[in-house]
Amino acid sequence: MKADRRSRDCLPGVFGQAKSSRVPSGQRTRDTRSMHRVPRSFLPDIRAPRQFHWIQRSRQQGNRLFVLLFSDILALAGAWFCARSLNRFFSPLPSELVWWKWLGLPSLFWVFVLVTVLVFVYGGLYNPGRSSQDYLKTTKLISLVYLSSLVLGYFYDPKLDPPRSLFFSAWFASIVFILAFRLVATLIIGQMKTEKGKVPVFLIAPAVKVRKLVRILEQRYRYRVVGVALANHANSAVTLRAIAESGAVEVLADDIPNTDLASRLYWHLRRSGIVLRLLPSSREILYRRGRPEVVAGLPTLRVETPLLSGWDYRCKRILDFVGAFVGLILLSPLFLVVAILIQISSPGPVFFRQERIGLQGKPFPMWKFRTMVVDAPQLQARLEACNESADGVLFKMKNDPRIIRFGHFLRKTSIDELPQLFNVLLGQMSLVGPRPLPARDVERFDRWHHIRHQVLPGITGLWQISGRSDLDDFNDVVRLDLYYIDNWSLNMDLDILVETVRIVLFGKGAY
Repeated sequence: MKADRRSRDCLPGVFGQAKSSRVPSGQRTRDTRSMHRVPRSFLPDIRAPRQFHWIQRSRQQGNRLFVLLFSDILALAGAWFCARSLNRFFSPLPSELVWWKWLGLPSLFWVFVLVTVLVFVYGGLYNPGRSSQDYLKTTKLISLVYLSSLVLGYFYDPKLDPPRSLFFSAWFASIVFILAFRLVATLIIGQMKTEKGKVPVFLIAPAVKVRKLVRILEQRYRYRVVGVALANHANSAVTLRAIAESGAVEVLADDIPNTDLASRLYWHLRRSGIVLRLLPSSREILYRRGRPEVVAGLPTLRVETPLLSGWDYRCKRILDFVGAFVGLILLSPLFLVVAILIQISSPGPVFFRQERIGLQGKPFPMWKFRTMVVDAPQLQARLEACNESADGVLFKMKNDPRIIRFGHFLRKTSIDELPQLFNVLLGQMSLVGPRPLPARDVERFDRWHHIRHQVLPGITGLWQISGRSDLDDFNDVVRLDLYYIDNWSLNMDLDILVETVRIVLFGKGAY
């Protein structure tokens, strides 16, 4: 109850209207009735078209759509120029397929661009949200366009034999260029959102979690908390009215007491177009994999038990190996500069080698750039009393005296983690996965924490892009790791890598 009062006094939104003490009985009856009354803005039939909604959406998404369209067209042009250069001498494009040219590109290219854009529109790759970052769907749709063009070309003129080398090189180049350009476009769109303004978010959470979630959201460049309500009042008329009046475009809900309450909140918000985001909790882990099935006339959820194996694992390993190999080549000049800075700051080795606990609980040597004094592990025992971690599992100090002169910069930008690319090449780590921890931390694990050791550890993960050092409860860290394991996909890995780049550039949450 004390936490409830403190939250009401200090936070915006619903609590700002909840300070009255005694209420006459007649007034209480009317207020009780109004608690269940749905705000007028949520009442119309959800299937009815909203007036001028498409105009509002076009204004909100115009810049984003332009960046994605320009990125796709530029990527296709680059892919075609690349394919034409490779095939100019031994298999040029047949003259029958060149009706006219514009900007140095044949008419067939512009027809192909139009078809590709239409297929992307139909596939939802320009829709709001994270659909534009569905890289596997993007690859499938590009392949669909190329294979369809091959079939249609045969029906157009059976005697027409387009150069196979030109076709396959353009196909492969289009996939590579579009995925690469979309990764860059995602960073640009994120920066545009930052400059335009933060996303207004209404927070619904238990009183004990409100302050922590507000701090995490407001420390991120993208979000601004415009109101707060307690989780057990999620569906009250007061909360719904506060959401409607706050101007929020998203509602973030954590630990709503029961599924029925969350479901009713969803139906109230659906008509308004406000996005509802539910933070996963430990009791929801089975529902996430549930597939609705009717058994003996009863609605049930069939819980799948997915395994990261077979082709999924091979694709992830290929991504890890190629990414680490290319990264080491491109970053080799940076490695030299960092080595010089470390030697200037503190005498001793450039690299720091520490035993970490990896796959299936097996220890392995993990490499980092040294950011602390040489005897840092021995000094940690004296500093345990200064540990700022709430539960004591992890060791954290914001102003750690062991850090050398350039160490804070290397840690803030995560440059100190780059030598782990060698661990990735050796198969001891992945680019994305749960962070491997020292034996000192693992010894303090609860039994369920060890589930995170069922997959390869990673250089980055959901923990790193969800607050990094700002998360002071290790249970929250493990929940993020389990969510990653349970919902893994190549697309999620690429999303996390892109988000990591953005977080590192702003240096949020690391010390």
